[in-house]
Amino acid sequence: MSPATAVILVALGLLPSLVWMFFFYHQDCHPEPKSLIAKTFLMGIIISPIAVIFQMGFSQIHNLGPVNYFVADGSLFFLWAAFVEEFVKYYAVRLIALTDSAFDEPVDAMIYMMMAGLGFAAIENILYLFNNISQGLNVVMVVWALRSIGATLLHALSSGLVGYFLALSWFFQNHRKKLLVVGLLVATLFHFTFNIFLAAADNQLRGLMLSVGLLCVMAFLVFLLFDKIKKRLPRAIPHLSAAAEKEISVT
Repeated sequence: MSPATAVILVALGLLPSLVWMFFFYHQDCHPEPKSLIAKTFLMGIIISPIAVIFQMGFSQIHNLGPVNYFVADGSLFFLWAAFVEEFVKYYAVRLIALTDSAFDEPVDAMIYMMMAGLGFAAIENILYLFNNISQGLNVVMVVWALRSIGATLLHALSSGLVGYFLALSWFFQNHRKKLLVVGLLVATLFHFTFNIFLAAADNQLRGLMLSVGLLCVMAFLVFLLFDKIKKRLPRAIPHLSAAAEKEISVT
């Protein structure tokens, strides 16, 4: 593979995430600092290997014998993989944005979570393109098109759901940890269902139609929640303090 081809594949992998980033960024009435948005996006990329490590570790459970059936079936692995990815995207936001002074209103939680999700999706897209380049340009472009509308948007929307529950922490400060857990579980369920639709359907067309339908439901839900949280006034706390951030972390 020539260096020029590699650069093109990286650019193609980044492009869908950047387009969706531009779209979601401008949904905020009070746009966040571009530097912090960029850092959150990059952290979504940087932290992604952690998800791979945990997923690969889980795939080795088949050596334990009694649980071999559940792992081989694939459903349990899809569920674990979805949870790990949702948690890793949350952790990227926790590291970069949660304690920053720019995090000053509830809706910011949804914005930053979606940015981390898009960063995570970008590195996934790049890896998929590199893995398929040996099959020819036509295959690469099909993969790119499907992931641009499918997996990339999925990561943004599922992260947005986690962000909504983080946003609720502004109003229910005594239940931060519970809200985070609920948000991760809801996002994991949507993510898991999307993967199951694609992998377990009787044929590719049916799987594609089911997954597109699910994305439409998720998009409607996320935009509804986004609009709802924008209308709620934040409490008199400028941003989540370090102590508050620690309180909502999962141990």
